[in-house]
Amino acid sequence: MSDSLKNRLDEFRRQRRVHAGSLIISVFGDAILPRGGRIWLGSLIRLLEPLELNERLIRTSVFRLAKEEWLRTETIGRRADYVLTPSGRRRFEEASRHIYASHAPLWDRRWRLILVVGELDPKVRDQVRQALFWQGFGALGADCFVHPSAELPSVLDALIAEGLSAALAALLPLFAADSRSALSASDADLVRRAWDLGVLADAYGQFVATYQPILDDLRHSHLGDVSEQDAFLLRTLLIHDYRRLLLRDPELPEVLLPADWPGQQARLLCKELYKRLEPLSARHLDQMLCLADGSVPAEDATLPERFPQYDPLTQ
Repeated sequence: MSDSLKNRLDEFRRQRRVHAGSLIISVFGDAILPRGGRIWLGSLIRLLEPLELNERLIRTSVFRLAKEEWLRTETIGRRADYVLTPSGRRRFEEASRHIYASHAPLWDRRWRLILVVGELDPKVRDQVRQALFWQGFGALGADCFVHPSAELPSVLDALIAEGLSAALAALLPLFAADSRSALSASDADLVRRAWDLGVLADAYGQFVATYQPILDDLRHSHLGDVSEQDAFLLRTLLIHDYRRLLLRDPELPEVLLPADWPGQQARLLCKELYKRLEPLSARHLDQMLCLADGSVPAEDATLPERFPQYDPLTQ
């Protein structure tokens, strides 16, 4: 195993506090959804054990995800499968369109707005703000949230999934038509007001600093010293870290980003590293992922290709 790969795995294992639920969400979306969206709990425990997540933590985290309606249980004899709920599957499929895309969405030059037009309890208001922040929305004051390309029905569905359905009566989603004059503020002015791109750029820079040495080593060694298990573990952490960055990223059009924006470098790095790890990690899943009845689900050949080869960012 290369030093850079070993360092990333060891760094994760040394964390004092692991958000196991978030990591399990990443595993479901990346590894389990393409194999039917279900897994025996014992198999999930076995997959994550090498990251030093203990059985009790995994069981507790999966139980919470079931309470939050990401998952449901199906009992088979003395065992149980955990299965994605329809709403959980929709959330994963929506996220996948962003995570595994080879380029940011094209912009139709219409801003998406969510206005707070009704009364909200201060605690609920803060929960709405946090939930929209994690969907990449920027804020213009306390009552206006903005995004360049979000699908507003999916945004509202996500708020419902967060337990905020009662807040929807106070929210007004809108498409903003462009009727500016030569004297009005610009899109760039809006971006500067709504987002702190410096913080996000630093996070992308850290992602690149973490994973670029690993990719460089793999380019040199051609995976010769990487085990199937380590390939799966690194693929899991790669997608987990990248997913958490994209949750905060409004995926602004290139014309509104700084010229040296590191998000583009991070996307291409994630794509190449993922493609290199995928065959080995898939073999590990063939051996380790099973259902409560003992069967091994195969990958769904009808799923769209992840990180398609055509990439306008490289042209």
